[in-house]
Amino acid sequence: MKIQTNRLFMVVVFCIAVLFYACKGRKDTPKTITETFNADFTGNYTYVGIDTLPHQKCTDTLSAWRAIVDGSGTGSHLGSFVVHFDFCGKAEGRYRNMQAFMVTENSDTLFVSCEGQVYEGRLGDHPVYVTSYWRDPFQILGGTGIFKGATGSGITDDYNSSEDKYSHHHWTGTITLRKGNE
Repeated sequence: MKIQTNRLFMVVVFCIAVLFYACKGRKDTPKTITETFNADFTGNYTYVGIDTLPHQKCTDTLSAWRAIVDGSGTGSHLGSFVVHFDFCGKAEGRYRNMQAFMVTENSDTLFVSCEGQVYEGRLGDHPVYVTSYWRDPFQILGGTGIFKGATGSGITDDYNSSEDKYSHHHWTGTITLRKGNE
């Protein structure tokens, strides 16, 4: 009986050792977490006009106008941030971005993409001072720092106002971040 108990004990110890060493050498795949994403920001139109800028030019059929917007705001996962958008568009309001990113106070950068349609007027849920608006899908395309490998998507709720010269933005959606990004 004592010999069988010793053998059983040795088999159990051996199995535990094999599992321990097998797991120790295995590299874990990055884990992710998906959370709600919100960003509220105001943009300042630094350029609006035809595409005559000397640097990167609009191409294809979206070249009737160009708008460059720089601004700031606050957001989940972003804290306080600055934003830069460089858009190309058609006369009827279709647009797409050439560059779009948000930079946090510690220089982590979130790259995004957005395209859609700007409409004159306002919707019933807009304040009376809204002069034009756009509600379009956006995509999160990764970034630097904590946003390395980030993905996600959502919807914009943006407008221009008769009360000031700025664009106003409220984005909601989800963001998937890799745990352990530095």
